[in-house]
Amino acid sequence: MRKESNKKDDNKSTLKDRLDQDILSKLSSKKESMRKQQKEMEEQDRQKKLAERKRKEENISFEELFFESDMDWKKYK
Repeated sequence: MRKESNKKDDNKSTLKDRLDQDILSKLSSKKESMRKQQKEMEEQDRQKKLAERKRKEENISFEELFFESDMDWKKYK
């Protein structure tokens, strides 16, 4: 009976328990650097979209402004 409980305990050990601390710290640092890299890429993408939107707003034509307007121009004739 004891042998079975010891086997169950061995099966419950996680990968984290089995890894060397050095490898674990390297993996943790890699995870953090990848997370930081992802955030930087998202920020760059957001900045790019913001700049594109601003450029579009600066180059909008009168016709586009007219059609985007919610006002009923027939009232003001």
